[in-house]
Amino acid sequence: MRWSPPGISDIPRGVIPNRWDLLAVPLILGILFLLAAGARQMTAPLAAPQTIALSLDPAYLPSYALRTTLRMLAAMAASLLFTFTYATAAAKSRRAELVLVPILDVLQSVPVLGYVSFTVAFFLALFPGSVLGAEFAAIFAIFTSQAWNMAFSFYQSLRTVPADLEEVARSFRFTTWQKFWRLEVPFAMPSLIWNMMMSMSGGWFFVVASEAIAVGNHTVSLPGVGSYVALAIDRRDLGAIGWAVLTMLAVILAYDQLFFRPLVAWADKFRVELTVGETGPESWLLRLFRGARLLNTAARPLGRLLRAIAIWPGPRFGRAMAGPASPGLRALGEGLWYAIVALATAYIVWRAALTVSAELGWSDLWLAFGLGAVTLLRVAILIALASLLWLPVGVVIGLKPKLAQTAQPVAQFLAAFPANLLFPIAVFLIVRFGLNQHVWLSLLMILGAQWYILFNVVAGASAFPNDLKDVAANLHIGRWQWWRRVTLPGIFPYYITGAITASGGCWNASIVAESVSWGDTHLSAYGLGAYIAAATRAGDFPRIVLGIAVMSIYVIVTNRLLWRPLYRLAERRFRFD
Repeated sequence: MRWSPPGISDIPRGVIPNRWDLLAVPLILGILFLLAAGARQMTAPLAAPQTIALSLDPAYLPSYALRTTLRMLAAMAASLLFTFTYATAAAKSRRAELVLVPILDVLQSVPVLGYVSFTVAFFLALFPGSVLGAEFAAIFAIFTSQAWNMAFSFYQSLRTVPADLEEVARSFRFTTWQKFWRLEVPFAMPSLIWNMMMSMSGGWFFVVASEAIAVGNHTVSLPGVGSYVALAIDRRDLGAIGWAVLTMLAVILAYDQLFFRPLVAWADKFRVELTVGETGPESWLLRLFRGARLLNTAARPLGRLLRAIAIWPGPRFGRAMAGPASPGLRALGEGLWYAIVALATAYIVWRAALTVSAELGWSDLWLAFGLGAVTLLRVAILIALASLLWLPVGVVIGLKPKLAQTAQPVAQFLAAFPANLLFPIAVFLIVRFGLNQHVWLSLLMILGAQWYILFNVVAGASAFPNDLKDVAANLHIGRWQWWRRVTLPGIFPYYITGAITASGGCWNASIVAESVSWGDTHLSAYGLGAYIAAATRAGDFPRIVLGIAVMSIYVIVTNRLLWRPLYRLAERRFRFD
């Protein structure tokens, strides 16, 4: 019997590339090459970014954009890990929620850029002699602008899983691990992806400050779009700022097409509904990858691994079914937990009081609380105005997938545009036309925060079940009844999440929006943000501590008296059961 070489028919069909592979494989390899090139630059010796001066030549912007994108993607990965752990613990444990949610309220509201000064030394010591320490410090600053919004979104989704789906999970005897990956994460995915977009866009605001790391008397300038913008502002080069804005637009369009739009189209299958809509979100990249035969064959082992992780019962200690504790033992455990939380809170308050009382008196305390009340009024008015504007717009966009695909990159660019670039223009207009600075500077607080409301409302409207829309159409519900009885209850949990994060963003932005400058002209509005900004410029540490403490108190009290009851209302009445 003669041996003959194998022919084409003998090669497994899955390894024969088709026409889709001719596009998909080079695209994947090109992206991997760019990521590897950028990652290699991020591990250079520490002296490199200090000795190589940044250039305003637009030819350097592609390289800078790659470095900035890598930092934002790394921060996004860290934010996802934080979301899946922190938000899950807060949603699943009543005792953990007592501590974790107020901490999250404060973290999203206090000045984020202040974290950098406390973390730079830690990361540089962690990676001595390498620029990786400064890179991690910049990534951490971007992380603080992304994580809180995503955590609130995931927390809200876990608390509003439909009761019938919970019953199905119990019927299938899912363990806690299986229920998390097979029910709760898929249910939360559409909303989480829209909040990931908002977080990615919001990170651009902090890129400008995070890419110039101050270390003692030295500054480590990390190459990136943010440091490019900072240098252009310092040199008052409007042309360079224009090139930076165009680069931001190109980067946003790139990760919208290559990352977020495929995720939105993929997550559409997790919508809770009994009927299928006429149209859904589409992605050319997702169609390309689904049609690429060789790529799908290569990715098949990864898919099997992910499915195995999802159906794995979980750690053995998590599967043990312990008997219910006695009421007395449960009460003792809760009492001990509340006592520990109360003692820890009292210790923090005592230390802050010692720091402040050494140099300040009761008059300073009442002044700070009075200024905080003014800023609280601004936040309330701005959230109400932003809600009236963006709630109907977000509903229209979310209910029309074709319109959402067009509006998605536009909204991302508007949310990503660094609002602080508009502050000098605001100062010029206020001075030029003699406007009231206490009123018009307030509008600067909502420039970046308003997008949290829009993105969350779009996420809620996108997740709205088609069967409910069909029922409303069959019953010929009028327009006003449609909004009052169907739409607003359906998106209410998502709106509350957006309003909470927008409120925190307003408090955060008040520190830079209530006190702005343009050249030698400086304007301040009466409020707690301007108080903290003035104390920061003067290096008055006791007043900085007092201002941040008062801001934290206002945020926690507002959330406990307003937002938390609304959250509970959303969980009880406005969930798709």
